[in-house]
Amino acid sequence: MEMKARGLRLPLLLLLVTVVVMAKVNHIQRWGGFKEKATSKKNINSTLHFFIQSYNNASNDTYLFKVQKLIQSQMQLTTGVEYLVTVKIGRTKCKKNETKKATCPLQSNTLKKSLICSSLIYSVPWMDCYHLWNNSCQEI
Repeated sequence: MEMKARGLRLPLLLLLVTVVVMAKVNHIQRWGGFKEKATSKKNINSTLHFFIQSYNNASNDTYLFKVQKLIQSQMQLTTGVEYLVTVKIGRTKCKKNETKKATCPLQSNTLKKSLICSSLIYSVPWMDCYHLWNNSCQEI
């Protein structure tokens, strides 16, 4: 019986360490709050690209939307980077089921639609990791 208990010590210890590490990771430490800083153009572009892909994947609209304008961007360093962004997006003439075109012009007729979206996006840019934590859009 003692032999079996010894055999379980290492797996139980590893399980305990994993639980503690995950608890620490899920409780993200914030350093200084959100700041309106000049962010790396590459990082913000990657973040906005992730955002619009997430929006289009979740949308029931027949047409793709694209970011028209970055209205506001704030960032906060945590275990990665949190971006609080406000963007204007517009419906394009490209349908979701069509092959990807290099450029999709915006709708200009009765199908024209624009939204203002505020989103909280967590990213670890050096690992190409992004999560959309919160998103709210309103038609304008």
